[in-house]
Amino acid sequence: MNLQYIGLKEINGPLIFLDNVKGIGFEEVVEIRLDNGTVRHGRVVEINGDLVAILVFEGTRDLSLTNTVIKFKGKPMEMGLSKNVLGRVFNGIGNPIDNLGPVYVDEYKDINGEPLNPVSRLYPKNYINTGISSIDGLTTLIRGQKLPIFSGSGMPHNDLAVQIVKQAKLSGEKNEKFAIVFAAMGVTNDVANYFRRSFEEAGVLDNVVMFLNLSNDPIIERLLTPRCALTTAEYLAYKHDMHILVVMTDITAYCEALREFSSSKGEIPGRKGYPGYLYSDLASLFERAGIIKTAKGSVTQIPILTMPNDDITHPIPDLTGYITEGQIVLDRDLHQQGIYPPIGVLPSLSRLMKDGIGAGYTRDDHQALMNQIFASYARVMDARSLASVIGEDELSPADKSYIQFGKQFEKHFISQGYVNREIKDTLDLGWKLLSIFPREELDRTDELILEEHYNHDAAVGAFELDKKSFIKELNKEEI
Repeated sequence: MNLQYIGLKEINGPLIFLDNVKGIGFEEVVEIRLDNGTVRHGRVVEINGDLVAILVFEGTRDLSLTNTVIKFKGKPMEMGLSKNVLGRVFNGIGNPIDNLGPVYVDEYKDINGEPLNPVSRLYPKNYINTGISSIDGLTTLIRGQKLPIFSGSGMPHNDLAVQIVKQAKLSGEKNEKFAIVFAAMGVTNDVANYFRRSFEEAGVLDNVVMFLNLSNDPIIERLLTPRCALTTAEYLAYKHDMHILVVMTDITAYCEALREFSSSKGEIPGRKGYPGYLYSDLASLFERAGIIKTAKGSVTQIPILTMPNDDITHPIPDLTGYITEGQIVLDRDLHQQGIYPPIGVLPSLSRLMKDGIGAGYTRDDHQALMNQIFASYARVMDARSLASVIGEDELSPADKSYIQFGKQFEKHFISQGYVNREIKDTLDLGWKLLSIFPREELDRTDELILEEHYNHDAAVGAFELDKKSFIKELNKEEI
């Protein structure tokens, strides 16, 4: 039953308050009619006895305390969906903004999602190829995983997001359907246009569903954008058996909006002013990734967040790390050296990759290569620390070899630019770099694997080669 009330008790920022209200539900959709006949929309965000707080989507300007008509719709916010959403661009609350008309709707879905029985979940396996060596080779993205990217102000996370959307694909199966849901929150018009233009020029927009929330849009839209995006992803995955990759940027803008919203309700703040329920709120987004038994599709998430002051202990990256299965960390030092993508190898990890790589997925030597690269690069960091104290000339020959390996590894493996590398090329390049070491230095690798992939003679002199010559020797002349 639809309930209708006339008049408001209070207006506070984006919130309006009504008293003596009964029979309504949390997150129920509300229709707000002004004196001039204009209709706005909102939803119930707090119920305290018979006092109700409503968040107005379009803002509270020009609302009257006496004549405003509030109509409760008796249902939560829903999004109209069909397979025709592919190739479309929506605003933060799911309305088309691409001038292509309304979407033909097959069914409506609650944007808060449907609870998944943990017993119905399947363990994520197999991988999604991003074409980026630092991710595919060392922090592999597994289907059904949630793997965030931790960035910082001024870092190229937007470029990385675009590159992932343009290059991401499944691992070779011909009969499986793959699509991407892209959600941008709190971005400027320039950045939003950059995303749209990049996808159009790359010819991938037809396989992407875009949600764009601009920085001058109401904060309520920012809170709803990831929920609309994830609802779309779940519909395509579980209704149409598609494998969906959801890329969301910037989660920090979402959390800032949540903090502002919490403050306007007068809630007691937690760490750094964020609400005490920040963890559970983020979990309600991230835990919507996964694979279920009753569908052939999957939902994989790459949430991108910017760490304030590059502080990985800040509440947003800190809580995100507890919920997700690893992280990809962008390194400012690498970025300042002109390395792209500036992915920091040692602080990055993918906790689920061990079950989605190797024989039958990538290649049987993948795990051994990853272990050896991590061990060798850790030695590089130790050697650099020692060199900063005693000078590079005083290092032992072994430490000097690690210093040189670090330079070549960052120059050729991490810094690949906007090239799309196949997983085979990534693994071959990794062995090419490791073969620069004497064989006895590779102590994290089985002898049988070394016998097949180690080739010291082919790597001799690689330190002196420039990038073009080095890659040419690897038969990668397209770089």
